[in-house]
Amino acid sequence: MIKTRLTELLGVQYPIIQGGMAWVADANLAAAVSNAGGLGLIAAANAPAEVVRNEIRKAKTMTDKPFGVNIMLMSPYAAEVAQVVADEGVKVVTTGAGNPGKYMEAWKAAGIIVIPVVPSAALAKRMERSGADAVVAEGCESGGHIGELTTMALLPQVCDAVSIPVIGAGGIADERGLAAALMLGASGVQIGTLFLACNECNIHENYKKLVLEAGDTDTAVTGRGLGHPARALKNKFTRRITELEKSGATAEELENALAGSLRKAAVEGDVEHGAFMCGQVAGMIHEIRPAKEIVESLMAKTEERIKSFGLAGGVLFE
Repeated sequence: MIKTRLTELLGVQYPIIQGGMAWVADANLAAAVSNAGGLGLIAAANAPAEVVRNEIRKAKTMTDKPFGVNIMLMSPYAAEVAQVVADEGVKVVTTGAGNPGKYMEAWKAAGIIVIPVVPSAALAKRMERSGADAVVAEGCESGGHIGELTTMALLPQVCDAVSIPVIGAGGIADERGLAAALMLGASGVQIGTLFLACNECNIHENYKKLVLEAGDTDTAVTGRGLGHPARALKNKFTRRITELEKSGATAEELENALAGSLRKAAVEGDVEHGAFMCGQVAGMIHEIRPAKEIVESLMAKTEERIKSFGLAGGVLFE
């Protein structure tokens, strides 16, 4: 069994974190991944604090394993959610879209492990100085909001820049990706797109169907005009946003066009007007499986691959 600094830090069986995907990562999915031996995450996104509290309490009834909450710091409810995770005894918080520094003292006092998502080595160093326990180095292959560097380029540079554990994310959907991340210095991985094709994932069936049918070039990046690029499956919605950006649309016009698009995808399954966040690895995903099967198969095949090449690196096998 693979043991790393991440499994020791989180108290989990496998060095796998499920991505905190807005409108996707609910209590059901988080509990399923945690029960499978990884770390499940509930996505707070733009939800009010009480909605997040209810999801946390629901997850507690579904698993006795550690799970976490992903907090988007740009949310108007971020401060309230930051308090909720402390009040509810959440074990792990991952953050994105902002600096968690002002919440760090309270979270530490509550015994919360804090793991920011970073797109650069410079930000990783800043997060380490602010007290982060680990960082997720996320490459632009990921679905949802992304930076500019690829995982292959970003991950080793972040590993060199900080002394805390680093989790690789972006472009990881099988044992080759997980083994590569470990060899690049990561202590584990965060996976999102693969869990879209999961029995316990409550997204609309149209969403899952689009992921299964997608090929390697079927995603597009929009939102650069707003300074918040995001990757989603190509459709009428992504073409419209691209056209608006090329025409010099204002930030307000772009925000209006984006409003409600995540819900239209995940809840309504609107194939034309929804933003179906998805990574470039969609072309590697061909079936819907239970979370337990996804996690256990991924880990077993990763062990085999690492051992077959005689590469143990910083990985401890027990």
